[in-house]
Amino acid sequence: MKKTVSDNSSSILALQELTSITPLDGRYRNKLAELAEYFSEYSLIKIRFEIEAKYLIALSDAKILRSLTSKEKNELLNFSDRITIEVAHRVKEIEKQTRHDVKAMERTMRSLFNDSSLADVVEKIHFGLTSEDINNLAYRLMVYRGVQKVVLPSLNQIVTQLTDKADEYKSVTLLARTHGQAAVPTTLGKELVLFAYRLHRQVRLLEKQKLTGKLNGAVGNYNALFLTFPKVNWIEFSQRFISSLDLQTNYITTQINPYDDLSEYWQILQRINNILIDFDQDMWRYISDGWFIQEAKKGEVGSSTMPQKVNPIDFENSEGNLGLANSLMEFFVRKLMISRLQRDLSDSTVIRNSGTAIGFCTLGYKSILSGLTRVKPNFNKIEKDLHKDWTILTEGVQTILRKTGSTDPYSLVASLSRGTHIERKEWEEWIELLPIKPHEKKLLQKITPESYTGLAEKLTEKAVKEIRKR
Repeated sequence: MKKTVSDNSSSILALQELTSITPLDGRYRNKLAELAEYFSEYSLIKIRFEIEAKYLIALSDAKILRSLTSKEKNELLNFSDRITIEVAHRVKEIEKQTRHDVKAMERTMRSLFNDSSLADVVEKIHFGLTSEDINNLAYRLMVYRGVQKVVLPSLNQIVTQLTDKADEYKSVTLLARTHGQAAVPTTLGKELVLFAYRLHRQVRLLEKQKLTGKLNGAVGNYNALFLTFPKVNWIEFSQRFISSLDLQTNYITTQINPYDDLSEYWQILQRINNILIDFDQDMWRYISDGWFIQEAKKGEVGSSTMPQKVNPIDFENSEGNLGLANSLMEFFVRKLMISRLQRDLSDSTVIRNSGTAIGFCTLGYKSILSGLTRVKPNFNKIEKDLHKDWTILTEGVQTILRKTGSTDPYSLVASLSRGTHIERKEWEEWIELLPIKPHEKKLLQKITPESYTGLAEKLTEKAVKEIRKR
């Protein structure tokens, strides 16, 4: 009988980029390596150690633990720096026995205190806490730090690039489309600053959004802590400790810290992603219409059979990855806000995927940044298409005729222009045929696609100034 893959463990592929199950750690690893510092299992283990070590300092400050020397405090403040990948492997080995990640970390920490001046305080490690007191803080610190250090810089770069391009192209007249049909003129700058302005507002909300933390025991009532040290103000204690981690205290919890705060966080990111998907799709159309030219890099291939193609792959990849991120975050919001009674464990496996959602977000943002460096306006094509159909000025014509008192000008203009396409010469002839006074014809003849942009340039300048000010 032939051996199957399951018969021979040596046939199992070793983990590396080419054998990774997910593309985040495989195909895209080189683009996302910086996220490992915040969202890897190793990072999670280090953060748990960090919280436990800082908790010991807080216990000492509250006179629950003996006074610590300045050297011991410094060691505890920087304790996570001692957690090498080898130490993390030790934690994982212990976890195989305990089937409990926090308990495995606690036991490893106790062993690390052996033969040190802190050997006498091992019994105060994880004192009066439940594992969720550590995990709720750890996961929020992972998300918060990863967003602050990786996500926000990428988003701010997008805002800056869109704002700069909007300023540069604020006077470039562009044909606007509504329902996919030629509408009225706008400017390229105004259409770009629209996305910068929308994105800027959501990014500022993300920057200011605070995450919460709890440190109150098995079901949120400080039972063990209050029983053993009833004179300690545990509510104030937890507030001071959680604030020191740059989180806000949630006093009213069960065993878990409800995920309302993280849900708000995910929803801001979802809105950001939806704005950028909107941008990706518009850029796809602009490139398709030839209004933007893509840089053709030597050696790149746009098709396996059509050598002429230069695909808008950056914007397509961004759209796909941001959609994946939104799908995950939508599930996070729907799932994590519900927990049976005082706690069930179904949230644990879900929240571990925070880095996956952030990974797809980051891929999307980096793709946009790459795409923006490779496109430039095709001014000749933009101008040609702008002048292809002068009926885009009929909105202005019928509005002026309303002002001058003409009878039912909308119907008049619609009867002559709806469903037709005319160029400049025909437009001028058409104006001459209108049953209006000579001075009114002269006024209409001054309107051109370039002049009929309203306050687009002024609006762009206003938005650019506001974004840059903040």
